[in-house]
Amino acid sequence: MNKFKYMEDYGYEQLCYFHDKYTDLKAIVCVHNTVLGPALGGTRFWNYPCEEEAAEDVLRLARGMTYKSALAGLALGGGKAVILGDSKGIRREPARREAFWRAFGRYIHGLSGRYITAEDVGTSTQDMVYIHMETPHVVGLPGRSGDPSPYTALGVFKSIQACCKHVYNDEIEGKTVAVQGVGNVGYYLCKHLNENGAKIIVADVSDERVTRVVEEFGATAVDPNDIYDAKADIYAPCALGATVNDDTLPKLKCKIVCGGANNVLKDPRVHGKALRDRGIVYAPDYLANAGGVINVSYERAEGGYNEEAALRDIDRIYYRMGDILRSSDETGKLTFETADEMAEARIEAVRNTRSIMA
Repeated sequence: MNKFKYMEDYGYEQLCYFHDKYTDLKAIVCVHNTVLGPALGGTRFWNYPCEEEAAEDVLRLARGMTYKSALAGLALGGGKAVILGDSKGIRREPARREAFWRAFGRYIHGLSGRYITAEDVGTSTQDMVYIHMETPHVVGLPGRSGDPSPYTALGVFKSIQACCKHVYNDEIEGKTVAVQGVGNVGYYLCKHLNENGAKIIVADVSDERVTRVVEEFGATAVDPNDIYDAKADIYAPCALGATVNDDTLPKLKCKIVCGGANNVLKDPRVHGKALRDRGIVYAPDYLANAGGVINVSYERAEGGYNEEAALRDIDRIYYRMGDILRSSDETGKLTFETADEMAEARIEAVRNTRSIMA
């Protein structure tokens, strides 16, 4: 990837590499767009095969965060951080863990508030506490909004409800949902699905996670490789991205794809069109999984965190998703194209407004 060309083509502002030799911290932070406000996005800690893959991931994720915040109506831009390495290894070394995250916090502080971080895959609220020792530019803290996963899952559930209304003119009760990945977001999504009468099929690389949802929610477990072939009404990817691709798409038997993962479509134009051609409705992922960022954004509200207000905003995901699905049908545009245009229109309107005064 020619990173400068890619950044120019898609309007990126900043890509920063950080390394701390004492803790072996290797991190990349991307700020995509700050027109609507400071860039907010979680820190993902993952064993990337190489530096290049980590850079590509943070670029895609940061851009998605811009669109997510714009479509959710937040006064925030989009950014993301990725850390290369073994998150479980760090947790086994308490002294190194604190030093590691405080070093990362100092680097975040050096960005002077242009980027605000939060929890993501491979990180925890305790990690955010260590970061907060060095910088105020972190959200998702205990005693405030906390773990964003339950709120992300709630937004995904609201989106699935909107899709069921659009496709079936019906509720989710009695529908079968294939949930790929039952970590924090997937677990809470299964909880909502179970409480509302859905049948659940699950797959995860962790047997422990699978056992938990099978025992608590009566889910049916399948091998991770078989989740795409599952006979389900809805496929809900809640692990990593790009799970709808050339190999998996022909296997899908569902009518709806809606989950908590980011960048679900490996190539949005190719696989978004392929889904539509197969009669499958795709819920744009950055709207479906916006509940978490909506919730943590309320830590920045005047007067402090307000869960009641956050939940009201998350409820609106249902209506926004419905608007996008209807507009897509009316215009013939792909659902992600419709969502992109809505987000871009808001960003451009604010950009023009900011030019009024020097």
